[in-house]
Amino acid sequence: MTPVTIRGATYEVEVRGQGPTVLLLHGFTGTLEAWEPVLPAFDGFRTVRLDFLGHGVSDAPDDPRRYAMAETVADLTALLDALGIERAAVVGYSMGGRVALRLAVVAPQRCWALVLESASPGIPDPDERRRRIESDEELARKLEREGIEAFVAYWESLPLWASQASLPDSVRGELRRRRLAQRPLGLANSLRGLGAGRDEPLLGQLGPRLAGIPVLILTGALDAKYVSLAQAMAGELPGARWVNVPGVGHAVHLEAPEAYIRAVRSFLCDHAPTTLAAEQER
Repeated sequence: MTPVTIRGATYEVEVRGQGPTVLLLHGFTGTLEAWEPVLPAFDGFRTVRLDFLGHGVSDAPDDPRRYAMAETVADLTALLDALGIERAAVVGYSMGGRVALRLAVVAPQRCWALVLESASPGIPDPDERRRRIESDEELARKLEREGIEAFVAYWESLPLWASQASLPDSVRGELRRRRLAQRPLGLANSLRGLGAGRDEPLLGQLGPRLAGIPVLILTGALDAKYVSLAQAMAGELPGARWVNVPGVGHAVHLEAPEAYIRAVRSFLCDHAPTTLAAEQER
């Protein structure tokens, strides 16, 4: 792993393997380590993993505006430039899925494929966006006031994670370890700058904006909210492949790694740009 400074902020980055590039974007409270259970999906590809700002050991700026979606997308395109990568398959989970979708919309020429796991295309209703911004601010203040242990206890109690109760103790313990290692300031400012309420909603415009980019949508069948969002996105992207994995919830890669590996590997191998393989092995 290597620190890489992009536009004045230092990210922790790991580049591994050879072949067409896959950029992996983790979820809120995650790190680049989150992808370990499903790395076999990317055999034969060059993977680029990173800790988002405020997460892991990447920088945690004091100004929440530095975490904003536009800033994050600009950082990612600058990172690709710094690594000499023309195009990548962008794979994102939850918060990382929102970022992946935005990157593909803003810079479609940089994406040869897009994988969205439990991702939102934005909140269409302005009042709901405002309420989300307010709830994220309340959660950020809770983090700063009560500290990381109290926050993690609250976060892990949310219904979103109920399906993870049956995971092995070792898996849940590792997930908790990564969460407890986070910094309150970083997570709080990530909520303030990169929360879902801050996003421009994209429903109604995905078809033209993602024309020509192969898209895989992944959901867990127990995650009703994101299944509904996936259905809406798939309706605007008639060429998209949607895999709804039975018996699991929000974190498909964690709860059903074998199903995740099969779906993602098949998709990437079907769409890998062979003309890029030699170029990106240099």
